[in-house]
Amino acid sequence: MAYDIVLKRVYAEPLPEDGARVLVDRLWPRGKPQESLALTDWYREASPSPTLRRQYHQGEISSGVYAVRYRGELRDAPQRLIPLMRHARRGRLTLLTAARHIEDSHLPLLRDALLKALRDEDAADREPASPPCYGHLPLARPRR
Repeated sequence: MAYDIVLKRVYAEPLPEDGARVLVDRLWPRGKPQESLALTDWYREASPSPTLRRQYHQGEISSGVYAVRYRGELRDAPQRLIPLMRHARRGRLTLLTAARHIEDSHLPLLRDALLKALRDEDAADREPASPPCYGHLPLARPRR
């Protein structure tokens, strides 16, 4: 199944075709009243940890290290993705951030992790949960 996950800045105008609008930042965007964002949810759990975010913004780690560590955080706590996966299964999901440059933010990494988790779950659903049951069939009588 194809999933429609869009990335946007929180400062962009909300559109009816946005679907579920979820802010995925630890901090509330400056100067934005809650009513103006038309949010479905503010979900902090899928954003980078405060320590990782601080290290990156203070220049202590490179963008490559940041990406590896953030992917690791998501891999180590896959349950963080479940609420976002539910939104994505219902239709378009718009992930929002206050970052100036979306391509340099955590959103592309999060979208990739979400799409992988959705594909993995879909593949697992295609596998049989248990072997087939033949209990309804009559038993064969042994030959003499």
